[in-house]
Amino acid sequence: MKMIMAVIKPFKLDDVRNALTDLGIEGLTATEVKGFGRQLGKTENYQSADYSVSFLPKVKIEIAVSDDQADKVVSVIQNSAETGRIGDGKIFVYDLTRAVRIRTGEEGDDAL
Repeated sequence: MKMIMAVIKPFKLDDVRNALTDLGIEGLTATEVKGFGRQLGKTENYQSADYSVSFLPKVKIEIAVSDDQADKVVSVIQNSAETGRIGDGKIFVYDLTRAVRIRTGEEGDDAL
């Protein structure tokens, strides 16, 4: 099993969710987060004063998938989250050693 974590622009969340639903993914977790990458934040102007915003709003998506789904899920997230501009985000894939469905006690791929 794999855990896929993606950090994307907030306005792309619905596009990513819809694309994953079309792929047959039945669940994900989305969390509002703040961060920065190469763009190092941005400068805003408020009441004639410039100030620096060093953390930008992002959405972190976490999805547990079977090994055979991982590459397709990564591809779908990349294609649906891309705007072609700096700050589109990152996707991380790491091994998931155990998953348990709380209600039934099912484990592994059956729990997903």
